[in-house]
Amino acid sequence: MKPMKTAETRTATLAEIAREAGVSAPTVSKVLNGRADVAPSTRSRVEELLRAHGYRRRRAEATRSPLIDLVFHELESAWAMEVIRGVENVARDAGLSVVLSESAGRLTPGRTWADQVAARRPHGVVLVLSGLDESQRALLTSRSIPFVVMDPAGDPGTDVPSIGATNWQGGLAATRHLVELGHTRIGALSGPSRMMCSRARVDGYRAALETAGLPVDPSLIVTGDFHHEAGYRLGLKLLRREDRPTAIFAGNDLQALGLYEAARELGLRIPEDLSVVGFDDLPVARWVGPPLTTVRQPLTEMAEAAARLVLDLGREEETAVATRVELATTLVVRSSTAAPGV
Repeated sequence: MKPMKTAETRTATLAEIAREAGVSAPTVSKVLNGRADVAPSTRSRVEELLRAHGYRRRRAEATRSPLIDLVFHELESAWAMEVIRGVENVARDAGLSVVLSESAGRLTPGRTWADQVAARRPHGVVLVLSGLDESQRALLTSRSIPFVVMDPAGDPGTDVPSIGATNWQGGLAATRHLVELGHTRIGALSGPSRMMCSRARVDGYRAALETAGLPVDPSLIVTGDFHHEAGYRLGLKLLRREDRPTAIFAGNDLQALGLYEAARELGLRIPEDLSVVGFDDLPVARWVGPPLTTVRQPLTEMAEAAARLVLDLGREEETAVATRVELATTLVVRSSTAAPGV
C-alpha cells in the first residue's frame, strides 16, 4: 500500500491512522494485509480512513493466490455449468484454480464474503448475475483485486467492468421468427423483472410485435424466475386461456422446457398446436423432443471473456482494455416452431 501525495496535503502515517481510528498500528497492518481476524466494523473504519488519506496498494506488493473467485447468485442449473466451463478454460491455461461460491439468490454476496476474498487474495473475481455493494467494491479495490460482472442483473455502472450479451436483439430475433411464420398471437414467458437481461429480452419481443404492426397484449406477458417450474406453472396459465397464444417466447431454455411439460399435460402438440422459442441454447435444447428453437447466448464464450478481462485488469502493466463488452446472440432454428395450425 502506498499513499498518494499531492503538493497541498501531507499523507498521514499508519500510526496516525491507527490513533484516528482508535485501534493499534498492528490492527491497521492487518487490514492492509487482508487478514481475516479483524472485526467488520473496525475494518470498515480503517478502510475508510485509508481511502480518505489516499492510500492505495501497489500491485507488486500484493502476493496473489493462484485463484479466480467465481460467484453465482444461484448454482443449480445447466446454465451454471456452461459458465463454469468457460472460466475453467481460461484459469487452466493461466495455471490457476477456480473457487466457487453462491450468494443464495441475492444479487450481492453476503456481508462476510468480501473479507474472505480479501484474505484469499485471488487474481480476480468474476460475479455472475450479481453485483457488489459500495463497501465490497471499496475493499476489493483497496486490495487491488479486480472484478468483472458477467450478465449483470442491473446496470453495473460505468466504472464496473462487465460482459453481457445482446439480449434485446435476441428477443427481437426470437419474436420476429414467430411473426414470419405467421403467428399473430404470441405470448412471452419472461424472467425476473429485476434482472436487466430479462427486461431487455421482453423489450425485444415488444419491438418485434410493434414493428410488425401487431398489438402487444400485456395479459400474454407473464413473469417467471428462469426455472423449469415457472415455465410449467405459467405455461398452464397461458395455455388454458380460451384465446390461448399459438406461440410463446420463453425467457430461457429452462422455462421453455417447463412449457413443453405444460403443453403435453393439456394435450397440445409442439409445434403443430404451439410453437416455442427459448433463450440460451443449453445442450439439452438439442436433445428434447422436438429439439428446441432457441436464441443462442454464448455462455461459455462470455465466461471466457470475463475471466480473460479480470486477468487483464490485474496485470501490472497499465494497458487499456475494453471493460464493457456485449457478445452477439443468434437464433438457432430447430423443430419446435412452425406455421400456426400446421
